[in-house]
Amino acid sequence: MASGKQDMSGTLYDPRYERDACGVGFVADVTGHRSHGILEKAVQCVCNVTHRGAISGDGKTGDGAGITTQVPHKLMQREIAKLGHRAPDGKDIAVGMVFLPGKNSEAAKKSREIIEAAVKEQGIHSFGWRKVPTDQSALGVMARESEPEIEQLLMGRHGGSEEKFGRALYLARRVAENHAAESGLNDLYIPSFSDKTVVYKALLVAPQLAHFYRDLEDKDFETALALYHQRYSTNTFPNWYLAQPFRYLAHNGEINTLQGNTNWMRAREPELHSKVWGGDLKKLLPIIWEGGSDSAMLDNAAELLPSPAATSSTP
Repeated sequence: MASGKQDMSGTLYDPRYERDACGVGFVADVTGHRSHGILEKAVQCVCNVTHRGAISGDGKTGDGAGITTQVPHKLMQREIAKLGHRAPDGKDIAVGMVFLPGKNSEAAKKSREIIEAAVKEQGIHSFGWRKVPTDQSALGVMARESEPEIEQLLMGRHGGSEEKFGRALYLARRVAENHAAESGLNDLYIPSFSDKTVVYKALLVAPQLAHFYRDLEDKDFETALALYHQRYSTNTFPNWYLAQPFRYLAHNGEINTLQGNTNWMRAREPELHSKVWGGDLKKLLPIIWEGGSDSAMLDNAAELLPSPAATSSTP
């Protein structure tokens, strides 16, 4: 008689030691109160899921770990003042987290120019670039060899609604990314570009995250929520860009219908239309980042939806 249980006696497999890939979770203050304590808890939590990620032979280079938080208003107001500007209200501040190609290279200079031009085109005020404080000693040899120049473009809203500001930031980022690709700057990557959230991620294991990004230990970094992720790479090689969280999500698992999903998205692109975006909708294409992982591609689709979503006549 079948008992419903699988007899694994005589084998090396024991289901008690089953482990899924990647570690993911979030911490939030349900009242919406911002504090550094929420960030500290998230850093501790992501360290507690280190066993859910992979690590290379150098003992430090992992498949990637990171945290998404609200834009830390107090910290960014302080940094805007350092750039010689009068800091606006927190809700009027946006942060572009940017992985620039090469260290102090011509490619990095060209990438900044492309992003600045896209921002200006959308009527977004730029306060200037901020070099993100990092500590290279937290990185393994492999991670240091591919480490990008990490900078933040600090931006502000002057007039218009928060919704329009968010759309302008999304459009500016996509215009910059497409221009960069056309210019052969394939190593330019923008982890986040938003007035709501900012992503701190790197090619390392979770316990090194706060050591690498000095901002994460700054008491002025306050947030009411934090999404964290420790990656275990399965269907793509680990690199800085595919570390998570992405811009809208952190994902644990694999999407088995990936090719079909990406093909459907490409097929729908010619039929997309939107009263909100109008002719600018074409500037958002292609929706899916071809070099991305399954999670990155899902994130590409997700970020289109609240923009508000373009609609398609395709069933």
